[in-house]
Amino acid sequence: MSLVLASTSRYRRELLERLGLPFDCARPEVDETPMNGEAPLALATRLATAKAAEVASRHPGAWVIGSDQVADLNGQPLGKPGTVEAACAQLAAMSGQTVRFHTAVCLSRDGESFTAVDLTEVCFRALEPDEIARYVTTEQPLDCAGSFKCEGLGISLFGAIDNRDPTALVGLPLIAVCGLLRRAGFAVP
Repeated sequence: MSLVLASTSRYRRELLERLGLPFDCARPEVDETPMNGEAPLALATRLATAKAAEVASRHPGAWVIGSDQVADLNGQPLGKPGTVEAACAQLAAMSGQTVRFHTAVCLSRDGESFTAVDLTEVCFRALEPDEIARYVTTEQPLDCAGSFKCEGLGISLFGAIDNRDPTALVGLPLIAVCGLLRRAGFAVP
């Protein structure tokens, strides 16, 4: 069976490589703009499903993994910052707060699909403006939901993390992915 990751994210690719299964990567052509009033969990689920379906439509017969993560600060979705200024503003807003990260994954092939979601709660410690600036300058987390890389120096921003799957916060919940792949007939491990 062929497998395609509907993502060009190096983080997701590196995570999926851990499973030792051969796969290709394809960029999903999906508008990621939130719908008016769309809750963060609904947004993550919709986008993961849309990414998998869009890439599956171009790869008939292949199983396609789509994933999306949305940071949820008091019910409001936070996207990827894109700029240093936006990253600093996001981290300042999350300072001393608990932020929920909804990570959805969808496995799709020829109209058949399976989905799963993961919730990670990150308790940010109180952050000073100078340490936010140092962190953003050092790690440049401009392509990461929430403006940090937990697998790197970003871990220093937290007071605690509560989750079932540590890979979910990086962007691809491998425990859920393994379950979906087994459901589709893949041998994992």
